[in-house]
Amino acid sequence: MARVLVTGGAGYIGSHACKALARAGHEPVVYDSLEHGFRDFVRWGPLERGDMLDSERLTAVIRAHKPEAVLHFAAYIAAGESVEHPGKYYRNNVGGSLSLLQAMRDEGVGHLVFSSTAAVYGNPLSTPIAEDHRLLPINPYAHSKLFVEQLLHDFGTAHGLKSVALRYFNAAGADPDGELGECHEPETHLIPLALKAAFGAGKPLTVFGSDYDTPDGTPIRDYIHVADLAEAHVAALRHLLAGGASATANLGVGSGYSVRDVLTATERVIGRPVPVVEGPRRAGDPTVLVADPGHAMRLLSWKPNLAALDAIIETAARWERSERRRALGHG
Repeated sequence: MARVLVTGGAGYIGSHACKALARAGHEPVVYDSLEHGFRDFVRWGPLERGDMLDSERLTAVIRAHKPEAVLHFAAYIAAGESVEHPGKYYRNNVGGSLSLLQAMRDEGVGHLVFSSTAAVYGNPLSTPIAEDHRLLPINPYAHSKLFVEQLLHDFGTAHGLKSVALRYFNAAGADPDGELGECHEPETHLIPLALKAAFGAGKPLTVFGSDYDTPDGTPIRDYIHVADLAEAHVAALRHLLAGGASATANLGVGSGYSVRDVLTATERVIGRPVPVVEGPRRAGDPTVLVADPGHAMRLLSWKPNLAALDAIIETAARWERSERRRALGHG
């Protein structure tokens, strides 16, 4: 099986992907600065600590380990912060990706699976969203991801790079075995914020807007379990290593839940109320974001196995209450 460099492999989705890679017989080599990742999440292969902008370090790591492919997760991901600090996002997300692609070119690594985002669609014209929907990012984070997709195309044309860009909808949940989970500081995702509020470990949850054109007035999103995302990356790697063409694919489950649906499900799963306060809409929040995942299912012979909202929340709740979660620290 393949040795695979995993940038950002000490983070939330990257670490789950490393576990899935190891389960499939591959050897993940994690490249991570540990700025937002956790050393304890690197459990299935070696850690090479380094910054994405350090081209010499990246090249040296690739030369030493000679990976057959790269899974590229390393990026800043907070859309709101990107509006306030666009330079930080373009420098890290675009500059770091360019540094990686040049190191791969120089060392003859020709396969890459990229962690992209549904945010490249902006405010959708219709749902469910297919890959041929027009692209109109509305914040620097989304623009940075779309720019990297363009880099992949250009490096494919110029240097023969084969790549799969996977556009995530809302990643959620935690490793069903309890080894990994979501641990962002600050946390911005709905399900862990709802759990923290319910368990008394955080402020009451703010519902940003209740006047959307949806049945209950709150935005609707497509939630996909992080373990299903991880398996999709392994499937994309398999596609490339088998000689498959470059591609772009949405990763979601194809159905949506409103904010209030998620809160109701959270209360049902954990048996306690979620304290809530009402807030104004956030600028740029679309009303509905739901994927058409059919292309990914066909291309990668993949499907989500933990699609039920209650199952996603249950794994997240077990992680939030776990000793491992409480003991985790940076560095």
